[in-house]
Amino acid sequence: MAGVGIADTTASTTDHHHPTTSITCQTLPHLLSSFVDTFVDFSVSGGLFLPPNPLNPINNPNNPNPPPLQTTYPSPNRLVAIGDLHGDLHKSRQALTLAGLIDASGRWTGGAATLVQVGDVLDRGGEELKILYFLEKLRREAVKCGGRVVTMNGNHEIMNIDGDFRYVTQAGLDEFKVWADWYCIGNSMKSLCNGLEKPKDPFRGLPSVFPNVKSEITDGIRARIAALRPEGPISSRFLANNLTVAVVGESVFVHGGLLPNHVTYGLDRINEEVRNWISGMKQGVVPSGLIRGSNSVVWLRRFSNELAKNCDCSMLEHVLRTIPGAKRMIMGHTIQESGINGVCKNRAIRIDVGMSKGCVDGLPEVLEIIGNSDLRVLTSNPLYLNRYQSSVESNQKEGIGLLIPEHGPRPVEVQA
Repeated sequence: MAGVGIADTTASTTDHHHPTTSITCQTLPHLLSSFVDTFVDFSVSGGLFLPPNPLNPINNPNNPNPPPLQTTYPSPNRLVAIGDLHGDLHKSRQALTLAGLIDASGRWTGGAATLVQVGDVLDRGGEELKILYFLEKLRREAVKCGGRVVTMNGNHEIMNIDGDFRYVTQAGLDEFKVWADWYCIGNSMKSLCNGLEKPKDPFRGLPSVFPNVKSEITDGIRARIAALRPEGPISSRFLANNLTVAVVGESVFVHGGLLPNHVTYGLDRINEEVRNWISGMKQGVVPSGLIRGSNSVVWLRRFSNELAKNCDCSMLEHVLRTIPGAKRMIMGHTIQESGINGVCKNRAIRIDVGMSKGCVDGLPEVLEIIGNSDLRVLTSNPLYLNRYQSSVESNQKEGIGLLIPEHGPRPVEVQA
């Protein structure tokens, strides 16, 4: 049929604000692929539209030569830090609302503020993927406003990439099984188009059964391994570009803590090697002691003991002196049931309040830093305020970690 065929036709769409976009035989397969990816994202994330953006390295983890990760950032006018989220989307949104970073619809309202989330999105809850998608959405929205969202790897991210699922919930397995179903449907749709490479099977090499694993959870385990192992679709997309150490102004962020040998090894080097390992790159080898074991950057608790006298303040001072401009280390990982607090003359700030229902179901709190020095704890719990005010003197005597109002973060009640 001469003169009839896709190869000879071009569909153009034009509006008053954008240049003409043509759909041809050459572009149609990639448009189909983008549509399928967006459709899968919408189905898995709970209704979020995240169109692929190949120009953004964060959303293009398959780039064989990704640019170096940025470890150090200048001090923003407003910096907000949020602790461990552990699969609780509702509490995550409460914390972000408390900080004034999102509105009731979940849109970024933080303007040029910088948000740092110190890791442990995974485990203990059933909305882990939804949080990952939500933080990615906020990252994109914040950039448009001159803001920034920095996400980090915690020990639970590392554990899941390693296939250690000790703290996974049934709801968490179910969420990943749903992801796997939609992802495989998307791959099947792409495979119908001759112009696209055959999609990789995320389950390649995985057994259909596992020793000592109940049959009723096998599908969930397989889905989680497929998604989160090195080079997995979820790990390479969301976790590979997380930082493991970040320096923002005068604050050093790390999930567990830093020792002198970590700084000597190199903070940029740590971030790059962890990223390469998660992405499945050939050079992706990370010394086990950096990310595994009690003295690793994501497991360390040397500065997190509730009792200030049991924290190694001299070690902390030594570490901070070796990082140019650093005045404090901000950590998650260890639940602080008394709320966000600090020890070692507020050089160590501990922000994990166990807010997830899978932890201690604590009320959300966030740390706010204005400029470089004005630290505040934002809380919606008036009991924290009363307890804080009445216990400063006694806690000083007992050596319990607490932020002193005259010299450090002070709690401020926020209606949220």
